[in-house]
Amino acid sequence: MTTVLSGSARPPMPLVVLKALRPRQWIKNFVLFVPLLFAKGIFKDDLGWRSLQAVMVFCLLASGVYLANDWVDREKDRLHPEKRLRPIAAGHLSGAMAAVLVVLLWGGAAAWGWALGKTFFGVCVAYIALQLIYTPLLKKAVILDVMAIAAGFILRIFAGATAISVQVSNWLFLCTLLGAVFLGFAKRRHELSSLEEGAGAHRANLNEYTLPLIDQMMSISAACTILAYGLYTVSKETIDHVGSDMLKFTVPCVVYGVFRYLYLVHKKNLGGSPEKMLLGDLPLLIDSVLFLGLAALALYH
Repeated sequence: MTTVLSGSARPPMPLVVLKALRPRQWIKNFVLFVPLLFAKGIFKDDLGWRSLQAVMVFCLLASGVYLANDWVDREKDRLHPEKRLRPIAAGHLSGAMAAVLVVLLWGGAAAWGWALGKTFFGVCVAYIALQLIYTPLLKKAVILDVMAIAAGFILRIFAGATAISVQVSNWLFLCTLLGAVFLGFAKRRHELSSLEEGAGAHRANLNEYTLPLIDQMMSISAACTILAYGLYTVSKETIDHVGSDMLKFTVPCVVYGVFRYLYLVHKKNLGGSPEKMLLGDLPLLIDSVLFLGLAALALYH
């Protein structure tokens, strides 16, 4: 039986659509700027503009994915304390309207992505394919669900690189993989702790996780992320590319950022929304800005 929230007036349709697109989560697509930053290409030709276009294409793709997933998961989302407020779960956006929006978003992204190059377009197709496999299959598989989340971030990195025709270094691939796995397990921990006995009803594979198990996997991935990034900054390949060893001064920012994230997950019961934590926690936001400043200074001095 389909149930919707009651007792509240339906918001204006433009606001409903905007909320359904989840613009706050577009911050995840800023990962596409990483190849531009570390390839020292911000001030080269039109690379900055191409990179920005790539980000906007992925915002369109991601919003289409959110709409499709929200429609598929609408009944389960109504059991979640936060997700039940999403427009589709709340009954404010119909399936027909959601379908129209998905077609428009993915159609626009396809045309724009093709204009940025066949290779970039191919990465976009791979991203959508991953999402289509994730919802019915990978989302239900223990550990593989988190690996699929990490794969989404890796595809973003490759998309950002192909948009400006640069190679993804082994170090960038490794750091992205490990960092995304850490964030993925933090997300699962938040779901498990916030839903408690109802976790399995919201997502069946949450019954296969335990808080001690997730905490152990988070600790391992957090340590590996810090180690991989630290080794990257002091490797001969990186020093030759940067022209100095100054990038190592960004390591304290990464260490603090990971530890602050762990603190927020364990003491504040956050972690379900990385973008909300980044924008809502002032120390973490300051640390991110400081990291970007030091990285820019090292790369563009």
